[in-house]
Amino acid sequence: MPNVPIVPLKVAVAGLGAVGLPLARWLDAGQDRLRLHAVSARDHDGAARKMADFRTQPPIRDLDALCDGADVVVEGLPPELFRPLAERVLGQGLILVPLTVTQLILHMDLIDLAESTGARIIVPTGAILGLDAVRAAAKGEVSSVTMMTRKPPAGLINTPHVQEPLKLYEGAVRDAAQKFPANVNVSVALALAGIGLDRTRYEIWADPGVSRNTHVIEVEADSTRFRMEIAGVPSEGNPATGRLTPLSAIAALEGLVSTLKIGS
Repeated sequence: MPNVPIVPLKVAVAGLGAVGLPLARWLDAGQDRLRLHAVSARDHDGAARKMADFRTQPPIRDLDALCDGADVVVEGLPPELFRPLAERVLGQGLILVPLTVTQLILHMDLIDLAESTGARIIVPTGAILGLDAVRAAAKGEVSSVTMMTRKPPAGLINTPHVQEPLKLYEGAVRDAAQKFPANVNVSVALALAGIGLDRTRYEIWADPGVSRNTHVIEVEADSTRFRMEIAGVPSEGNPATGRLTPLSAIAALEGLVSTLKIGS
């Protein structure tokens, strides 16, 4: 049989922050089935400077034109910009890869929009691990899912001078997402993969004794019991975001086009 030419997926990147810039750089390096289509930034000149070393600098667009001609849009924006972009992407039947996952739960009607247009919403694992196991366990009976996060104070708003461990919140993930929209994307992803926003319990600490963003997850189910811990290295440009987060977005994109896919 003749070889069928592979048409790469065209990926637009919304935001060139701690996640968007490394992701755009990886795409620019050349991927067989993925191509950097466009990026968005409020400061076009600043974005051009950030991408000065790219092999081919992509178009820098405003958000209202970002998804034109794209197949996939990776979102890494301030919370207030999430919905306008998501509506455009999903309204056009495209694939949305959201990183501001807390905003997704505030706008769950977007899932209905995606259903009506044939769009897809793919949430990367971000800075945690084990979502495959949690999702599998949730097919049976799960009695509890808990998560505890400890971050260096510099990675949390209004806590840079904390001198000893300080618990900032304990309760359901849904309420945590309201109180810490910039810091609990990982717990929201965990809740959506498992037993929901109200049953998944969460603690977040500002802890000057840790140098990494540390997450401990415990699951008790009829099929399994497990405990997972991950200590992610904070990004240099944004200590609230781990270096693993852009890598998880890369893995999610690769999963869209891989011939062999292991897990999610």
